[in-house]
Amino acid sequence: MPEPLILAVPKGRILEECLPVLAHVGIIPEPAFADEGSRALRFRTNSPAIDLIRVRAFDVATFVAHGAAQLGIVGSDVLAEFAYSELYAPVDLGIGHCRLSVAEPADMAEKDDPRGWSHVRIATKYPHVTRAHFERRGVQAECIKLNGAMELAPVLGLAPRIVDLVSSGRTLKENGLVEVEVIAEVTSRLIVNRAAFKTRAAEVVPLVDAFRKAVA
Repeated sequence: MPEPLILAVPKGRILEECLPVLAHVGIIPEPAFADEGSRALRFRTNSPAIDLIRVRAFDVATFVAHGAAQLGIVGSDVLAEFAYSELYAPVDLGIGHCRLSVAEPADMAEKDDPRGWSHVRIATKYPHVTRAHFERRGVQAECIKLNGAMELAPVLGLAPRIVDLVSSGRTLKENGLVEVEVIAEVTSRLIVNRAAFKTRAAEVVPLVDAFRKAVA
C-alpha cells in the first residue's frame, strides 16, 4: 500500500472553519486531533490513505512546497508572502475571510493622508507583500519583521505603522490603532505540491475534485 497522502492544516483561527470542509470531503480526523492538550502533530483519519499534520500557517506552505506534505490548507496571505513556484492553489475554500491591512495609531491617523507618504517604517509578518505593495505606489517601505504582537510596535516606538491581518478589527481598537489602507482581501486555499500532482495524480486529483465540490 502506498504511503498516505499528508494534508497540512493550520493551527489557530482557520482550523475551526477547516473541519466542516474536511467533513464534507469525507475526511474525519482521529479523536486526538480535537484534544487541545495533545502534543501530537500527525494524526490518522477515517481514511488510511490520508493523514493530517497540524502546523503553523506559515509552515503549511513550506511543508507542501518542499514535498513533505502533498496538500495543505492555507491563507492567500501566506501564498502571496512566499510565492513558492512549487505550489498550485486550485481551490478557493471560501473560509478564513479577513484582510491584510495597514494600521496606525488613531491620533496619528486623524492628521495623516496615506496619499502623501514617500517613506514608511512598518512592523509586519509580511515584509515581501508589504514592500511590493508600497513599491507599486512609489513609496519606500522599511520593514521590521515580527512574528506576532504586532500591535505593540507603535506603542513601544519600534515602528509607527503595522501591516497585519484584520478580521473584526477588535484587536486594533483595543490597542489604539485604526486601519488606514487595505492591501488585500484574504481567504483560505487548498494547495497542492506540483510534483505530487503529477506523480500521485490518481490519489490527488479526485481529492482536489472533492474539495471543489464541497465548496461549490
